[in-house]
Amino acid sequence: MNRRILTLIVALVPIVVFGVLLALVTVPYVSLGPGPTFDTLGEVDGKQVVDIQGTQTHPTSGHLNMTTVSQRDDLSLAEALTLWLSGQEQLMPRALVYPPGKSREEIDKANNADFQQSEHNAEYAALGYLKYPQAVTVAKVSDPGPSLGKLQAGDAVDAVDGKPVKDVDQFTSLLKHTKPGQSVATDFRRKNAPPGSARITLGTNPDRKYGFLGVSVMDAPWAPFVVDFNLANIGGPSAGLMFSLAVVDKLTTGNLVGSKFVAGTGTIKADGTVGPIGGIVHKMAAARSAGATVFLVPAKNCYEASSDKLPGLQLVKVDDLRQAVDALHTVTAGGEPPSC
Repeated sequence: MNRRILTLIVALVPIVVFGVLLALVTVPYVSLGPGPTFDTLGEVDGKQVVDIQGTQTHPTSGHLNMTTVSQRDDLSLAEALTLWLSGQEQLMPRALVYPPGKSREEIDKANNADFQQSEHNAEYAALGYLKYPQAVTVAKVSDPGPSLGKLQAGDAVDAVDGKPVKDVDQFTSLLKHTKPGQSVATDFRRKNAPPGSARITLGTNPDRKYGFLGVSVMDAPWAPFVVDFNLANIGGPSAGLMFSLAVVDKLTTGNLVGSKFVAGTGTIKADGTVGPIGGIVHKMAAARSAGATVFLVPAKNCYEASSDKLPGLQLVKVDDLRQAVDALHTVTAGGEPPSC
């Protein structure tokens, strides 16, 4: 074989091997970057993102976009290097995003549960802000359980065996005077339906000696109409604040954001407290790319957000739902809200 050709082959071997490694070897990193945004005042797949049925709603304008973080897993070495060099994506050790010892399915299930809880909290926070009265509200019905098919999540329990209940403590106190096998009449209100009463035979529970109704309840603001959130395949709790604001906007006169394009993020508790989230910088980038000029930032994320400000994106600091609503009124009036 010609010596020159042999030298060329020898020189090409490591290049070919390196190319194969780049393409085939995966790295233990996950790429994080700006994800899609969704207008909570708008529609997705022909459905209102926040759909309220059973009461009057009011026209809205502008945008209230929730933001997300994109994730890319199973990266090849070449993909990881390309994303890192782009400067637009963040590489995180996979173990920090997907904890060892948990399957992807378990993590996705937990994220979906967090998202569903954020929907419930968003509704409760909005109704509380709007001064709807508290009720003993069914959060979950045990399956199997004595109340299955008789009570539903979202029902407001008004009385047990004719005795009114004003809060969870009173509800629990009444049940403590019952026994398994006893039949009790439970009076309730159901959304978009007339009041009802169900006779339920109490079951047993190894954790208690008294009768088991088979529901978990909470003290929460209650309204007779239904609030549905129609977003799928979005995990985690960080949409809570924007969902709450959309509910408030639709149930009140006037426009909360006017013609402004507002985006934001933040967890929310049932009492309206706004909590911090991860990936704030990526969510800001997603918002700005979508056209937002105002971004609502949980107060505890302000330091990180202010360290990477984007031109044309006003950062507004919020601690709770009331402050967020007040800040938006200030923005639309041309004032200066609390900022990061």
